[in-house]
Amino acid sequence: MNWWAWVIGGAILLGAELTFVNAQFYLVFIGAAAMLSGALNWAVPTLAPWVPWALFALLALGSMVGFRARLYDRLHRHAPGVHSGAPLGDLTLPDALAPGDSCRAEHGGSSWTVRNDSQMTLAAGSRVRVAAVHGLTLLVRPQ
Repeated sequence: MNWWAWVIGGAILLGAELTFVNAQFYLVFIGAAAMLSGALNWAVPTLAPWVPWALFALLALGSMVGFRARLYDRLHRHAPGVHSGAPLGDLTLPDALAPGDSCRAEHGGSSWTVRNDSQMTLAAGSRVRVAAVHGLTLLVRPQ
């Protein structure tokens, strides 16, 4: 394979790492190994055809096994965590709710359907806690 084909293939792989949302940092090492194999093929054009392929395989596998996990952890260590699951916390009721009644309320920057999950009437303006989530409905109880 020509040296320029190795370099173009490596550049495509490096660009693909930037394009894919979460490629897990594998394509960087494969692309770099291809570019180094191309550089060797350019520097020493009299090599046997199997030498750049063997170098590519050794560099790609060796660098992925040896460095990928440490480098990926170092780069993603300070990434903010993603919170998933039921919305937690307290909210203020805009309307009075009898047991089993519903209304709309703001919680966490979104508008939710809120249903009284207790046996007592909740007054308008009272603080309640989110006890559970049923679909897109927050089930609330007094604090």
